Amino acid sequence: MFLQVDFHENPNVGVYCRANDDVAFLQKGLLKKTKQKLAETLNVDLIEMSIAYTTIIGSLIVMNKNGIITTDLTDQHNIKLITDRGFDVFIVSDVLNAVGNDMLINDHGGLVHPDMNDDMIHEMEDVLKVPLEKGTIAGLKTVGMAAVATNKGLLCHPEVTDDEKQMLTDLFKVSVMIGTINHGVPLIGSGLIANSHGFVVGTVTTGIEMGRIEEALGYLD
Repeated sequence: MFLQVDFHENPNVGVYCRANDDVAFLQKGLLKKTKQKLAETLNVDLIEMSIAYTTIIGSLIVMNKNGIITTDLTDQHNIKLITDRGFDVFIVSDVLNAVGNDMLINDHGGLVHPDMNDDMIHEMEDVLKVPLEKGTIAGLKTVGMAAVATNKGLLCHPEVTDDEKQMLTDLFKVSVMIGTINHGVPLIGSGLIANSHGFVVGTVTTGIEMGRIEEALGYLD
């Protein structure tokens, strides 16, 4: 399933929501109809939150089925929302705390900003229960903005190198394809919310781009 929608007239939906195959953490304030359609498309429970009085949940959280990594700006109320769902949580106290931008993970592995602290990476591996590697996508350190990964596929920036692509294939255990979002934007993570059940994109994403998403993330299987 797929849904084309803007959040408050903004097509960069990936900045405002983070999902795995069971739950999505979402900015507050969207229309009830929009939330219902999003939950149906992704086949998830929705949990609304605000981190540090902002709506950029997708930039401040990253998760798989085992755990959640979030910024130290996250207050105890929101941490409880996370732990009540049974997740282990790791709080990043570092200058690189926009973890949704700086990390890319699924249930098999993860890629992180190359400047992240090694000790912190090992602690995050314990929470997520997957191996994490440092690297780039298309030379970009903000790997969470350069790609979207599910347990069925990975769609990334069209300028990814052959070596980067092979690393992604080996690490995430899925096929890797290139594409764009929102009528030519290469920063896939900014405009795509996806899990194994479906995906959500902004209204300016083209039919060709959506076809690429369907193929890359395994919705045609």
